[in-house]
Amino acid sequence: MKKNFFRSVLRRRIIVIVILLMQLVLIGLLLINTGRINTTIRELLYLASIFVVLYVVNKREKGDYRLIWSLQILIFPFFGGMFYLIFQLQGTKKKVHTVFNDWWQKNKAILNYSHATLARARKQAKGNAHLVTYLQSNAGYPVYKSDNIVYLPIGEAKFDYMLNALNEAKSYIYIEYYIIEQGNMWDAILEILISKAKQGLDVRVIYDDMGCFLRLPKDYPKTLESYGIKCAVYGPFRPVLSARQNNRNHRKITVIDGNVAFTGGINLADEYINAKLRFGHWKDTAIMVTGEAAWSFTLMFLQMWFVCSVGGDMPMPKNPWVDFQGDDDNSVAGGGAYVQPYADSPVGDERIGKNVYSHIIGNAQNYLYINTPYLIIDDVIITKLCLAAKSGVDVRIMTPHLPDKKYVHTVTRSFYRELTNAGVRIYEYGDGFLHAKSFVSDDLVATVGTANLDYRSLYLHFECGICIYDEKTAEIMRDDFLSTLDRCVEITGEAGKSGILAQFYQDTLRLLSPLL
Repeated sequence: MKKNFFRSVLRRRIIVIVILLMQLVLIGLLLINTGRINTTIRELLYLASIFVVLYVVNKREKGDYRLIWSLQILIFPFFGGMFYLIFQLQGTKKKVHTVFNDWWQKNKAILNYSHATLARARKQAKGNAHLVTYLQSNAGYPVYKSDNIVYLPIGEAKFDYMLNALNEAKSYIYIEYYIIEQGNMWDAILEILISKAKQGLDVRVIYDDMGCFLRLPKDYPKTLESYGIKCAVYGPFRPVLSARQNNRNHRKITVIDGNVAFTGGINLADEYINAKLRFGHWKDTAIMVTGEAAWSFTLMFLQMWFVCSVGGDMPMPKNPWVDFQGDDDNSVAGGGAYVQPYADSPVGDERIGKNVYSHIIGNAQNYLYINTPYLIIDDVIITKLCLAAKSGVDVRIMTPHLPDKKYVHTVTRSFYRELTNAGVRIYEYGDGFLHAKSFVSDDLVATVGTANLDYRSLYLHFECGICIYDEKTAEIMRDDFLSTLDRCVEITGEAGKSGILAQFYQDTLRLLSPLL
């Protein structure tokens, strides 16, 4: 069975790679032979490039993308504009935007919005009160009182808690992950899912086709459906050079009965629980919440299910918290823990994940500790981090020492010089690969989620996370960060220096960072 599995996966991958290489060769031949093109056609392509540059420069888009596309058109004046039109002006994104946002607008009313809870959370969040308001009033993600927040500092801990929660499921189990791979972790989870499906529970799985490209066979949804598990695949990969392939579903959500939910950086594959070593010890984080907040994650899952299977079977479980009034009174007294799940997408106008990170950075007063596997940031984030450090805030960022993608790690290191010169302290996790995506600041606010501190997560992917306004959880996350420093190497000014050639290579890749 294993041989057949790997043969099936390999066959599909080889075919796709060959087709993509053929397209790249064709593009290369067109570039090489530009001199032979008819003069009229050359002038039309040149004129198209001029109009595309004007469009790009005036577009409401981040400056880095405007720069990279303008530079590309400058280097390839005849075909640059055509490339932009091919890669950007496609109807698929608009269609997904309409489906994705229309569903949320129609169904978000069944989330539990409470003005009293908002007022209490604002008081609890103190300097981050505006973040609470932004997420609820503008982005549409309510804040909830929560008495049970469990910070999970390693993949093994999430695995244990998740198995226990899945075994307790009574009504439904919804699972949405960027990566699922057969092995110890997924096999144990799948065994429970099969058992629960046989008991009559509604069990559904969403995975991203790109994330599972080398991990699952093409017909895996049929395999799951044979077990009674409904399955949807986000963004089926097509062997066509297209910008739509950039918009991946990078979210990690497990939600059970609208009462228990997990999110964070941990996918469902063995390296995430250190059952398989790929880049040394794998350090990751997750959050488990129970109560009303889990219902928000249920709606996030259902929204993506609708996008993946328009016209198909569409569930709508009853909100178990519809009559819950536990925090809805006239008092605005502070105290207690509050959580605020949120999601982000590349098809809306708001960059919610970036706004959450930017707000936490800008409002830090005493300390700001960040875990991120990739540090590829724009001028806004750089300026905020440097200003915080220069203002006396203890800003520390932890990244991996062993990279999973060497060229991305090279770009990450290109940002060290500017940040360390401003007083930001950079640490590389020496035991292996750091995959955690978390912020914690001032013992007041924290966020754990799926978004890396890079362009792909903040602009191109579907992501999710949870903001936590709770001193106890923030202290636990702070202490986990500080204890992990014992296994890190600090990048000082000298350690961050590179030779002339290495720096040129870093700067060249950094110029292309919006595309990495």
